[in-house]
Amino acid sequence: MSTGTTASGGGAAPDTSPRPDGPAEPGAAAAGAGLQQALKRRHMQLIALGGVIGAGLFVGSGVVVRSAGPAAVLSFLAAGVLTVLIMRMLAEMTVARPALGSFYAHVRETLGHRAGFAVGWLYWYFFVIVVAVEAVAGGRIIRLWLPGAPLWAVSLVLMALLTATNLVSARSYGEFEYWFSSIKVVAIVVFLFLGALYVLGLWPGSSGGLAQLTAHGGFAPQGIGAVLAAVVPCVGFFTGAEIVTIAAAESVEPERAVATAIRSIVLRVVAFYVLSIFLVVAVVPWTSKAIEVSPYAAVLDRLAVPAAGTVMNALVLIAVLSCLNSALYTSSRMLFALTRNGDAPRGFTKVSASGVPRRALLAGTSVGYLSVIAAWISPDVVFQFLINSYGAIALFVYLAIAVAQLRMRRRLERDAPERLTLRMWGYPWLSRLTIALMTLVIGAMAVLPDSRAQFWLSLLTLGVVLAAYEIRRRVRRS
Repeated sequence: MSTGTTASGGGAAPDTSPRPDGPAEPGAAAAGAGLQQALKRRHMQLIALGGVIGAGLFVGSGVVVRSAGPAAVLSFLAAGVLTVLIMRMLAEMTVARPALGSFYAHVRETLGHRAGFAVGWLYWYFFVIVVAVEAVAGGRIIRLWLPGAPLWAVSLVLMALLTATNLVSARSYGEFEYWFSSIKVVAIVVFLFLGALYVLGLWPGSSGGLAQLTAHGGFAPQGIGAVLAAVVPCVGFFTGAEIVTIAAAESVEPERAVATAIRSIVLRVVAFYVLSIFLVVAVVPWTSKAIEVSPYAAVLDRLAVPAAGTVMNALVLIAVLSCLNSALYTSSRMLFALTRNGDAPRGFTKVSASGVPRRALLAGTSVGYLSVIAAWISPDVVFQFLINSYGAIALFVYLAIAVAQLRMRRRLERDAPERLTLRMWGYPWLSRLTIALMTLVIGAMAVLPDSRAQFWLSLLTLGVVLAAYEIRRRVRRS
């Protein structure tokens, strides 16, 4: 949501920036940077759990089901497996070499200054646009209950409230995310329970069975090509799983928190996405228009759950607020990390007494405000351009993470094998396969009609970032 170009920054000409820190003791990166270790184990666990449950799961997944039929379950499974592999590779690096900025520091160390600069700024840009997108989405949901309220005003109020929350402390962010994620997880568990009762014939008025999986043109009515094409948007739904490695710098137990979170990601992928989508297509015909609007609401309607629409709107709002909260936090920490190596203005290094990089936080919020205003003034041109310009960026970053792990693993085995307490499975072949699969997904995004515009505009964003690096390097030399 790029190409080998991002990951090939190893040939960057040297600059005057210091090299990233070497292996650090737990919490060393945070302490040295002025951040505080305010996130407890329970915060980290729910940040990890909630990181992959966004509004896209509750709403956007319906588009995938409509395009691939019941076989969308396989699309989500394939995307989930790819995400698990990427997160395992990231966890290996994070546990072995804890660093402020997580994968930004790892990419910079292994692939060169140019690649690190690009990954850090691309990731920052990705999340400041997410801030605006989620604020607008949240505003639209609230306007269902307050139809007279202007969308731009509601969106700005949501951003202001969660910005204020993040300005207090990292623990404040963690507390809000803890409860947001708890509600999302409980909602998914309840959904799985109710759906299972229906499929097993234990729900009132239900005959049970899995006939819906093949009743309307077969399991893969649109063909295997549609199933493979659907993997591309599915990968985007999993974006956010890596946030826990960013938050590790402010965790009491960074290495343990990351290791625990990544080990549990397989269960989260299977339960939250694959099983829930399986129940959607097992309960409701995939041809139903209600699935495209909101697949989970369609299931609750089929089960005759009272006020199903209102319940889902409230749940989607919570998911949106969770994503907005995390986007504000993540963008500020990435910008703060960029200052450590001179990749961002030093003014963003300043932290408050509670350990919050407030200037970095407000910088991302300001871009979010401008984007929300763009959504109001020019929704079909400027705002649509912003949305398309970040669509492939997460995939660019994931590819860079995979290439960085392949290189860092060689160094660790040679220089510090004792640091490899959590290892990537099947190294090096599974690492290489992951890189090949991610490259394939990116290539598919470049040619598929539904994602082509996002790919090329995201590539333009990458080009702008690389040009900025060259300008910065030449200014420093002169």
